[in-house]
Amino acid sequence: MAERPRRGEAMAQPPAYTVKSVEPVAIGSDVQARLFTLAPGEAIPWHFHSHVADWYFVLAGRLSIETRAPAERRRLLPGESYHIPPKTAHLVANRSDDDVRFLLIQGVGAYDFRPVGK
Repeated sequence: MAERPRRGEAMAQPPAYTVKSVEPVAIGSDVQARLFTLAPGEAIPWHFHSHVADWYFVLAGRLSIETRAPAERRRLLPGESYHIPPKTAHLVANRSDDDVRFLLIQGVGAYDFRPVGK
């Protein structure tokens, strides 16, 4: 059973995947910021968000992002960023031999994680 937030406190949904590290920076009712570290071969599986956009800011390593509709593949290096609008299915992965670290800012709106098939 998931822990319920206290009055006036927001809480991100638990992830439907496992990665090396996720560190909350700021979690609010309509915006959240988290630092992710993905080990080589780790991925955040195909999913989309109903209301929030994702903003990825790569801090170290190489981050691979794939989207559907529009279909696109990007490999981001440190200092690069990428925006994914709501309702866009995407896959985020570390396809390199080293850890990748990135800041993910999500908002503005209610957070959800909706898995989609390959």
